[in-house]
Amino acid sequence: MSEYILRAENLSKSFKGHKAVNKVSLAIEEGCIYGLLGPNGAGKSTILKMITGLLRPTGGKIYFGDHEWCRKDLYHIGALIENPPIYENLTAEENLRVHTLQLGLPEKRIHEVLDTVDLKNTGNKRAGHFSYGMKQRLGIATALLGNPRLLILDEPTNGLDPIGIQELRNLIRWFPEQGITVILSSHILGEVQQTADRIGIIAGGILGYEGDISGKENLEELFMKVVRENGRE
Repeated sequence: MSEYILRAENLSKSFKGHKAVNKVSLAIEEGCIYGLLGPNGAGKSTILKMITGLLRPTGGKIYFGDHEWCRKDLYHIGALIENPPIYENLTAEENLRVHTLQLGLPEKRIHEVLDTVDLKNTGNKRAGHFSYGMKQRLGIATALLGNPRLLILDEPTNGLDPIGIQELRNLIRWFPEQGITVILSSHILGEVQQTADRIGIIAGGILGYEGDISGKENLEELFMKVVRENGRE
């Protein structure tokens, strides 16, 4: 098995002649938390949507493990991109039951993932009455149903209060212990610095930096250097 769970080689995506992602090459080691940093509009979400099959690359290739990415790999990838896919008139358990029925998964997974994200005691409360943090955790629970090897989280702390951020940070740090690699996309430097093992910084659709992170770096200085060099559109 490859030491990298996911690689991208010269990955590109254009929209009406505009290069949203320009020849990006990533290497994500199995069992790590990889922080994908960049300002709003840098191309982070576009990259994640290509990895999850929501967008087709204009150029380049994606590899999952030791082979070129194919749609079957989506069975091993969980993702929370943009707003959580929630039925607001249903409870947390009912929301997850919809997905287990669609995916042909055993019902025991519902209770397992609710326990993982600490939503097992929400009872008959409808998801529409959940706090934003609870909705985020329900979205993560949905992404975990299929026992993914890779979990993709796009700006998961947006809109959370400090307590919600701390709870989510602890949850994310726990995933590699369970054999789950995490890609965490964010523009919040401090949050990624406290959570990630390795980072990539993208600006103007270009990957300007990729490397391990120890928590001692001046991440703001490095981030601003990459943004200045690659422009902010």
